[in-house]
Amino acid sequence: MELSLYHLVRQPKVQQDKSPLLLLLHGYGSNEEDLFSFAAQLPDEYLIISARAPYAMPGGYGHAWYAIDFDADMNKFTDDVQAVQSRDAIAAFIDEVVDAYPVDKDNITLIGFSQGAILSYAVALTHPEKTSRVAALSGYLHNTIIGDINSKDLSKLRFFVSHGIVDQVIPVDWARKAPEFLKTLGLDVEYHEYNVGHGVAPQNFYDLLNWLNK
Repeated sequence: MELSLYHLVRQPKVQQDKSPLLLLLHGYGSNEEDLFSFAAQLPDEYLIISARAPYAMPGGYGHAWYAIDFDADMNKFTDDVQAVQSRDAIAAFIDEVVDAYPVDKDNITLIGFSQGAILSYAVALTHPEKTSRVAALSGYLHNTIIGDINSKDLSKLRFFVSHGIVDQVIPVDWARKAPEFLKTLGLDVEYHEYNVGHGVAPQNFYDLLNWLNK
């Protein structure tokens, strides 16, 4: 099915009139096949869609939701204009998926890794009507790409946040700020840390499955 973002689909193993949706958002320099490798182990009742980010990386391998640039001192800068465009592209893609597939629009979960997690936070907080749950794996809350949340009803949002304590790409201190901020908004947050780097440990995946099944 031709939608605005290229994607892979795992049909639900348990058919319903309207299925809950898991939308998988990969990290920087990866692609739609990365998180989709988990699909077989995810709960049977979900329609699972893994989307490809819109920006191709130089050299033809991998994709990004937005560019990350380095200056001469190796300071890292994110292209926030591209990030906001991707945030809104994902929100629009959710609407397309709801129109194209038999999806329960009130039961949509975003699972993002790294850059995909950063975008998942931004989509959920900027467009809270489009999703109910977010699993943010190895990411952080990037405030400058989140729209005005004061006028939004965030009450139904629930978050699963996880991070490696020796993450060399995104420091764990950055990750810890997200659950603190979300709790100030009165939101339901489950937070886990693991003794790993920038990746998803087996225990992390097990805890994520438990959270999904709650």
